[in-house]
Amino acid sequence: MDQHQDPPEAGLAERERAILALERRGFPGPGVKERAIREELGLAPVRYYQLLNALLDDPRALAHDPVTVNRLRRVREARRTER
Repeated sequence: MDQHQDPPEAGLAERERAILALERRGFPGPGVKERAIREELGLAPVRYYQLLNALLDDPRALAHDPVTVNRLRRVREARRTER
């Protein structure tokens, strides 16, 4: 099992909570969010967005932060329908 993952019955792992916390913040301009992803989480932005996308389908994430998860789900769905 990945060291960053808790058992399924547990709450979110620290990294998963940090990803949701970062998504709650506003960023003033281009590049600022990507810099925060690298510096605060130690992740490449591509990997960050892969993990975030998986989190949006995780019921634990919805229970942890329903406002953020539902907002991001709406954004994701709007982008999918634009394609």
